[in-house]
Amino acid sequence: MPGVLGYADPLPHRPRRILVAGVSGSGKTTLAARIAAIADAPHTEIDGLHHGPHWTPRPEFRDDVTALVQLPSWTTEWQYTAVRPLLSRHADLLVWLDLPFAVVVLPRVVTRTLRRRLRREVLWNGNVEPPLRTFFTDPGHIVRWAIGTRRAYAPLLTELADARPDLPIVRLRTPRHVEAWLSGPLSRAVDGG
Repeated sequence: MPGVLGYADPLPHRPRRILVAGVSGSGKTTLAARIAAIADAPHTEIDGLHHGPHWTPRPEFRDDVTALVQLPSWTTEWQYTAVRPLLSRHADLLVWLDLPFAVVVLPRVVTRTLRRRLRREVLWNGNVEPPLRTFFTDPGHIVRWAIGTRRAYAPLLTELADARPDLPIVRLRTPRHVEAWLSGPLSRAVDGG
């Protein structure tokens, strides 16, 4: 994809409104929180805005995202079709977490799902991971979703790059690249160097 920055490429400016894209389980939320701490651009977990009790979408979701993008600085995940255009219209940086699926992402999403279910971790608005058997019965199960959507981001980001050529997109392909980018180009852009 032409115009996409790599992990060592300098950023054109200090980012203040930052999106993190990637397949479910790739580590978007963890990375977004780390970026937010470095860039002083507070992190809002978009899943927390979207999911109401019993995994139902919150009616206020779009209004909450509209309020979020009006803030002078923020970091969040680039997901949910209903708000992706709104988020990308207001962003000044998008970080694409494009890690190897079979060796990094799939083990992460399976491990995270098992841990959350076995520990009955409470997620957003009182939700917990459903019983493990739903992997076989629910096409929307998070592990099945990750497998089914693992190739969805390349075309979405190609479209975004065409629509917003002014939006820097950084593609990070390995965990080592993530660390190098955080300590290198992102930190330098924030520090003004």
